[in-house]
Amino acid sequence: MARVTVEDCVEKIPNRFELVMMASQRARKIGSGAPLTVERDNDKNPVVALREIAGDTVEKADLEEELIRNHQRMVAYEEEEEEIDLMDGEREWGTIAAQAQAEGMYADEDIVDDDDDSEPSLEDMAGGAPSGE
Repeated sequence: MARVTVEDCVEKIPNRFELVMMASQRARKIGSGAPLTVERDNDKNPVVALREIAGDTVEKADLEEELIRNHQRMVAYEEEEEEIDLMDGEREWGTIAAQAQAEGMYADEDIVDDDDDSEPSLEDMAGGAPSGE
């Protein structure tokens, strides 16, 4: 097949919009190094893509899947539940902290909660009142 017309391709993909989308997707794949399924014959990538579609040398389902995947903004995948491994000494640290709390080493009254929501003054931020006054 030396020349390809749109009519040859419309027989394979009846919707012209879909045909354009599929051919452009295949032409991009060819441009990125995908192997050709027909001879190039000094044709450009879009013409080669149309020739491949007209000759049924590429799968329509594969082109549709690539087209959808390339236009997705978020790739949906299912995450597997995996157990998080503890670091060395992390398990022991948990038992030490539990023992310390049971012995009363960390009492709740030792924690000071500053309810003062006002901002510190410039004097406080500078380290107190000037010593020369």
